[in-house]
Parts: sequence; C-alpha cells; structure tokens
Amino acid sequence: MNTDCHGLLWAIFLCAEPSDGLEIFHWLCSFVAIRVHPWLDCLHRLKHPHFPLSGLDLIYRDESLLVANKPAGLLAVPGRGADKQDCLASRVQAEFPDALVVHRLDMATSGLLLFARGAEMQRRLSHLFREREVQKRYVAVVSGRLERSAGEIDLPLVADWPNRPKQKVDVASGKHSLTRYRVLGYGEAVHASIPDETSSHSARLSKDASQVAGYQHERHHSFAPSSVRPEVSKGERDACTTRVELEPVTGRTHQLRVHMAAIGHPILGDALYGGEAGGRVERLLLHASALSFAHPLNAELLSLASEPPF
Repeated sequence: MNTDCHGLLWAIFLCAEPSDGLEIFHWLCSFVAIRVHPWLDCLHRLKHPHFPLSGLDLIYRDESLLVANKPAGLLAVPGRGADKQDCLASRVQAEFPDALVVHRLDMATSGLLLFARGAEMQRRLSHLFREREVQKRYVAVVSGRLERSAGEIDLPLVADWPNRPKQKVDVASGKHSLTRYRVLGYGEAVHASIPDETSSHSARLSKDASQVAGYQHERHHSFAPSSVRPEVSKGERDACTTRVELEPVTGRTHQLRVHMAAIGHPILGDALYGGEAGGRVERLLLHASALSFAHPLNAELLSLASEPPF
C-alpha cells in the first residue's frame, strides 16, 4: 500500500468518532482491499474504549452471504435511541458495507445470524425464510425434567399488548405457531439419561379448542412433576434441568420462549417468561446452533453449526 493511502487512512483514524468515523475507516479498508493492522486496533481501543471494535465471529462468508455468531446481550439490529445503535448488524456492515439483515435474534439469544450481501441476495434469502425453506435449530436449557424424548408444541401466539414486548398463547386470535423439540440430556440433579425412544412416544400440545380447555390436565399428563419417575425426589425434581434441541417451524416473536414456558418448562435465564427460572443464571440459555438451506446461487445445501457457550 502506498504512502498516500497510508496517510489517508491514518488521518481518518485520528479524526474518527464512534458515530461515523469508524464505519468510514473500515469501509475504506475494504475498498482498497487491505486489513487493519493489529496495532491500529489497539490505538482505537485507547481512543474510544466505549465503542469497541466489532470482534466479529464469522462462521461463513462468500460473495453472496455471510453468517456471524451473535453474542448474548448484543442487539441484532439497531434499536431506538443513541444508546442502542451498537448491534451485530452495524458491526458486520462496518466491515462488509453490502451486508443486509435477513432475519433477527432476540437480544438475549446468542448464535447464528445470516446476512445477505446486496439487495438481490436479501430478496432471495428472505424468500427462503418466508417459504420455510431454512432449517433452524436452537439449543436451550429448560427448567425441570421433560419426560418425553421428543414432541411438538402447537399453540397459537399473539402480542400481549398491555405487557409489551411480551407475547402470549391465545386460542381465539393467535397465529399458528409450531415448535418441535428433542431432549438432549438432563442436568446433574437427576443423574438420568435421555428417555428411551422405543418406550416414549412423541407428545403433542394442540390449539384445538377442546384440548386447550383441558390443557392443564394434558400438560400434567405429559410434562408435569406427576410424570416424573418415583425414584426422583421433589427436591431433585425442582433443581433438575433439561438440555433440549428446539426447531421453530414457524417464526413468531419469542416463540420458543413462550412455548417452553407454556408447557411448564421455561428456559433458564428468561427474564420475561421464566418466573423463578429467570433468575437462576446470568443469561438466557438459548442459542441458535444450526442453519441449513440451499445456497441461492448454486442450490447446494449449506449447513452451518455453532456450539452453545453453555
């Protein structure tokens, strides 16, 4: 890189402010196809300690799309107010100016987030999500012991307007919402293995009016403490947890969190729906662990995975 280019980038760096300079700086670096030297990163941290560099955890990238790991506690997209502008989207766009948002994750959720590179690719990827051609998997740790090895939760959801941003189950006006789950293991409290697939059939909760009316009975029959094996004491039962894989067939707001709370097994760390379970850990134990879809350019299957940090 010639001296003039070095001088231009250095001048922008010295003048950079969190609101604009860093984004321009990274964009110019991409434009002239260079990488920011590590010592510049260190200088920036000294100059703007309150606005850290992106620290992107890129899982995959090509000329059409990229996938990054979002940490828990970071917004996926900017919120309202100057204090909510730092987000994964802005960090990604600082290094990849053509990156556009395709879907979102809750601030408290960690894991894989897909970005399109350019408006046409955003349109194609959004179409895949809309047609449910993107397979998504999450890993969560929930309160209590799920006795069934696998099942479906089919309960309609609607916005709980008096308690925004919460959602709630509403048979009359809720939108169809379907979650599939699979037990991965249990916490140490019960010292148990995954249920035997041959002896446990798949449980299903339905939005059918007659079944919802008897929902409490059905939930107790399938999920509640009464179905826990006799050798597990009440103290152990209350302390135990279940690690579970979740598949949101539909993509409603807070769907996984509301559904797991609705069947009596809220996700640990869920401040909105977890009740007592919400305060047992420091973060929401929900991680977007897998994405799988046909690449829009060549139709080849692209499968990406991320291990949960808990």
